[in-house]
Amino acid sequence: MNDLDVLTSVAGAVLGPGPHAVVDLLDVVPGVQVDAVRAADDLLPRLAHEESLSNILMLAHASLRPGGVLVAAVPELDRLGVLKPTAPPPKVHGDRVTVQLWDWAPDGLSYGLEVVSLIRGGAGWEISGTAATRHRVLSAAEMEDTLNAVGFTTVQRLAPGESGYRVPVWVAVR
Repeated sequence: MNDLDVLTSVAGAVLGPGPHAVVDLLDVVPGVQVDAVRAADDLLPRLAHEESLSNILMLAHASLRPGGVLVAAVPELDRLGVLKPTAPPPKVHGDRVTVQLWDWAPDGLSYGLEVVSLIRGGAGWEISGTAATRHRVLSAAEMEDTLNAVGFTTVQRLAPGESGYRVPVWVAVR
Protein backbone atom coordinates (compact mmCIF):
# COMPACT_ATOMS: atom_id res chain seq x y z
CA MET A 1 0.00 0.00 0.00
CA ASN A 2 1.45 3.40 -0.95
CA ASP A 3 1.46 6.51 1.26
CA LEU A 4 -1.68 8.04 -0.23
CA ASP A 5 -3.58 4.75 0.13
CA VAL A 6 -2.72 4.69 3.85
CA LEU A 7 -3.99 8.27 4.27
CA THR A 8 -7.17 7.40 2.35
CA SER A 9 -7.65 4.38 4.63
CA VAL A 10 -7.37 6.58 7.72
CA ALA A 11 -9.94 8.98 6.24
CA GLY A 12 -12.27 6.06 5.49
CA ALA A 13 -11.95 4.77 9.05
CA VAL A 14 -13.05 8.17 10.36
CA LEU A 15 -15.83 8.71 7.81
CA GLY A 16 -17.31 5.20 7.97
CA PRO A 17 -18.68 3.00 5.18
CA GLY A 18 -19.46 4.21 1.71
CA PRO A 19 -17.68 5.70 -1.22
CA HIS A 20 -15.97 8.95 -0.33
CA ALA A 21 -14.74 11.83 -2.46
CA VAL A 22 -11.06 12.18 -1.49
CA VAL A 23 -8.70 14.78 -2.96
CA ASP A 24 -5.10 15.75 -2.41
CA LEU A 25 -4.58 19.09 -0.68
CA LEU A 26 -3.10 20.75 -3.76
CA ASP A 27 -6.05 19.54 -5.87
CA VAL A 28 -8.72 21.25 -3.76
CA VAL A 29 -11.06 23.33 -5.92
CA PRO A 30 -12.71 26.31 -4.21
CA GLY A 31 -16.47 25.82 -4.04
CA VAL A 32 -16.35 22.04 -4.57
CA GLN A 33 -17.12 20.08 -1.41
CA VAL A 34 -15.49 16.72 -0.72
CA ASP A 35 -15.49 14.16 2.08
CA ALA A 36 -11.74 14.08 2.70
CA VAL A 37 -8.58 16.02 1.91
CA ARG A 38 -5.20 14.34 2.31
CA ALA A 39 -1.63 15.65 2.46
CA ALA A 40 1.56 13.58 2.35
CA ASP A 41 4.47 14.22 4.71
CA ASP A 42 6.58 16.88 3.01
CA LEU A 43 3.73 19.14 1.90
CA LEU A 44 2.73 20.98 5.09
CA PRO A 45 6.32 21.74 6.18
CA ARG A 46 7.01 23.11 2.68
CA LEU A 47 3.85 25.24 2.75
CA ALA A 48 4.77 26.46 6.25
CA HIS A 49 8.15 27.62 4.93
CA GLU A 50 6.34 29.48 2.15
CA GLU A 51 4.11 31.15 4.79
CA SER A 52 0.95 29.70 3.19
CA LEU A 53 0.08 26.92 5.66
CA SER A 54 -2.89 28.67 7.32
CA ASN A 55 -4.33 29.80 3.98
CA ILE A 56 -4.23 26.34 2.41
CA LEU A 57 -5.67 24.75 5.56
CA MET A 58 -8.53 27.30 5.51
CA LEU A 59 -9.17 26.36 1.88
CA ALA A 60 -9.18 22.66 2.81
CA HIS A 61 -11.59 23.35 5.70
CA ALA A 62 -13.95 25.27 3.40
CA SER A 63 -13.90 22.48 0.81
CA LEU A 64 -14.90 19.76 3.29
CA ARG A 65 -18.55 18.89 3.78
CA PRO A 66 -19.73 19.07 7.41
CA GLY A 67 -18.18 16.05 9.13
CA GLY A 68 -15.49 15.84 6.43
CA VAL A 69 -11.91 15.12 7.39
CA LEU A 70 -8.41 16.39 6.68
CA VAL A 71 -5.76 13.67 6.97
CA ALA A 72 -2.20 15.04 6.95
CA ALA A 73 1.09 13.28 7.55
CA VAL A 74 3.61 15.60 9.19
CA PRO A 75 7.13 14.58 10.24
CA GLU A 76 8.03 15.83 13.70
CA LEU A 77 11.59 17.02 13.30
CA ASP A 78 11.66 19.65 16.06
CA ARG A 79 14.02 17.52 18.18
CA LEU A 80 16.34 17.04 15.20
CA GLY A 81 16.87 20.80 14.79
CA VAL A 82 19.33 20.67 17.68
CA LEU A 83 21.27 17.73 16.20
CA LYS A 84 21.05 18.94 12.57
CA PRO A 85 21.56 15.56 10.88
CA THR A 86 22.65 15.77 7.25
CA ALA A 87 20.60 12.86 5.88
CA PRO A 88 18.28 10.01 6.78
CA PRO A 89 19.17 6.52 5.52
CA PRO A 90 18.85 6.10 1.74
CA LYS A 91 15.84 4.24 0.33
CA VAL A 92 16.74 1.33 -1.93
CA HIS A 93 14.25 -0.14 -4.41
CA GLY A 94 16.04 -2.66 -6.61
CA ASP A 95 18.18 -0.71 -9.06
CA ARG A 96 16.98 2.66 -7.71
CA VAL A 97 18.30 4.54 -4.69
CA THR A 98 16.84 7.75 -3.28
CA VAL A 99 19.00 9.91 -1.03
CA GLN A 100 17.84 12.95 0.94
CA LEU A 101 20.31 15.65 1.93
CA TRP A 102 19.35 18.10 4.67
CA ASP A 103 20.86 21.57 5.08
CA TRP A 104 19.69 22.97 8.42
CA ALA A 105 19.28 26.66 9.24
CA PRO A 106 21.50 27.74 12.17
CA ASP A 107 18.46 28.05 14.46
CA GLY A 108 17.26 24.50 13.58
CA LEU A 109 13.77 25.74 12.67
CA SER A 110 14.00 25.05 8.94
CA TYR A 111 16.03 23.01 6.52
CA GLY A 112 16.76 22.70 2.84
CA LEU A 113 15.88 19.33 1.39
CA GLU A 114 17.54 17.98 -1.70
CA VAL A 115 16.40 14.62 -3.03
CA VAL A 116 18.75 12.79 -5.37
CA SER A 117 17.57 9.72 -7.27
CA LEU A 118 20.16 7.29 -8.54
CA ILE A 119 19.71 4.40 -10.96
CA ARG A 120 22.15 1.61 -11.71
CA GLY A 121 23.33 1.96 -15.30
CA GLY A 122 25.76 0.02 -17.43
CA ALA A 123 28.70 2.09 -16.15
CA GLY A 124 27.58 2.21 -12.50
CA TRP A 125 25.28 4.53 -10.58
CA GLU A 126 23.89 7.54 -12.46
CA ILE A 127 21.82 10.47 -11.22
CA SER A 128 18.33 10.10 -12.65
CA GLY A 129 16.82 13.20 -11.05
CA THR A 130 17.04 15.81 -8.31
CA ALA A 131 14.59 18.07 -6.53
CA ALA A 132 15.16 20.74 -3.90
CA THR A 133 12.77 22.48 -1.51
CA ARG A 134 12.89 24.32 1.79
CA HIS A 135 10.82 23.19 4.80
CA ARG A 136 9.94 24.68 8.17
CA VAL A 137 9.95 22.36 11.16
CA LEU A 138 6.42 21.91 12.51
CA SER A 139 5.98 20.82 16.12
CA ALA A 140 2.98 18.84 17.32
CA ALA A 141 1.80 21.86 19.34
CA GLU A 142 2.02 24.14 16.29
CA MET A 143 0.07 21.67 14.14
CA GLU A 144 -2.69 21.35 16.73
CA ASP A 145 -2.91 25.13 17.23
CA THR A 146 -2.99 25.83 13.48
CA LEU A 147 -5.69 23.22 12.76
CA ASN A 148 -7.85 24.56 15.60
CA ALA A 149 -7.29 28.17 14.50
CA VAL A 150 -8.61 27.52 10.97
CA GLY A 151 -11.83 26.02 12.36
CA PHE A 152 -11.46 22.27 12.66
CA THR A 153 -13.61 21.02 15.55
CA THR A 154 -11.92 17.74 16.39
CA VAL A 155 -8.15 17.44 16.00
CA GLN A 156 -6.22 14.26 16.77
CA ARG A 157 -2.62 13.16 16.25
CA LEU A 158 -2.08 9.49 15.40
CA ALA A 159 1.29 7.91 16.07
CA PRO A 160 2.75 5.73 13.29
CA GLY A 161 1.65 2.56 15.12
CA GLU A 162 -1.95 3.80 15.21
CA SER A 163 -2.24 4.91 11.59
CA GLY A 164 0.09 2.53 9.76
CA TYR A 165 1.91 5.54 8.27
CA ARG A 166 5.65 6.08 8.82
CA VAL A 167 5.29 9.55 10.41
CA PRO A 168 2.56 11.00 12.66
CA VAL A 169 -0.79 11.63 10.97
CA TRP A 170 -3.12 14.47 11.92
CA VAL A 171 -6.85 13.90 11.59
CA ALA A 172 -8.98 17.05 11.70
CA VAL A 173 -12.77 16.99 11.35
CA ARG A 174 -14.82 19.90 10.03
